[in-house]
Amino acid sequence: MEIRFQNSPKETRGMTTQELRENFLCQNLMRPDEVTYIYSHYDRVIIGGVKPVKRTVSLKNYPELKSSYFLERREIGIINVGGAGKVVVDGNAYALAKLECLYAGKGVQDVQFRSENESEPAIFFLLSAPAHHTYPTTKYTKEQATPVDLGATTTSNERTIYKYIHADGIQSCQLVMGLTVLKEGSVWNSVPPHTHTRRMEVYFYFDVPEGQRIFHMMGEPTETRHLVMANHEAVIAAPWSVHFGCGTSNYAFIWGMAGENKQFTDMDQLAIPDLR
Repeated sequence: MEIRFQNSPKETRGMTTQELRENFLCQNLMRPDEVTYIYSHYDRVIIGGVKPVKRTVSLKNYPELKSSYFLERREIGIINVGGAGKVVVDGNAYALAKLECLYAGKGVQDVQFRSENESEPAIFFLLSAPAHHTYPTTKYTKEQATPVDLGATTTSNERTIYKYIHADGIQSCQLVMGLTVLKEGSVWNSVPPHTHTRRMEVYFYFDVPEGQRIFHMMGEPTETRHLVMANHEAVIAAPWSVHFGCGTSNYAFIWGMAGENKQFTDMDQLAIPDLR
């Protein structure tokens, strides 16, 4: 498990490109037949990935958590962005097709991941946060996520938003999680740009075509920086940081949050002309 500590706006302003990448970019999350974890001290969120190919992979515990098992004091959201797969939670199996989500709550002791076909393996993105209450294991399809179409081709941000774990969907202690799919010809995400100092956020980019890239914007609204990102990479957005991006083609991304509240609409919006 890799540990990432918090960075203040002041120190982030002076970081080189490499230092920004080392602190905020999460690479190599999807390794065949293993679980990868990055522990962020922003709201103590754990970012992870599982790509089971030839065998079943179990959610591992780590000494840093000082717990008997991974979800003893935590909850987890799981979204599949690959081929058909299955997640077994304390002996109960849940089939997950692409873009389907599963939530497992505090107290779940055993979580296993497998693919239905090793030639087209499942690719599970994981986001975990501390939990104080037990909510039931719940699966949502993308149709249950009440898709909402936003944006327009004229502003290059026509997209569909799927909300899975939130106040009016799958119940959780503090996790909020969903995904956005950009239409062909659209490249901008998260419009209007915003911050929410009450919650940190993580973006995981997927379905980025071979040879294409995402220019992810971060930093204070008047001190923006950027990271160039590839397919299946994630980025940590500090509560004080903007988090939006533009691709060299259309793509999709998972967004996940944890912190003070679970209100999806609780954002401090920014006027585009005010960005620097």
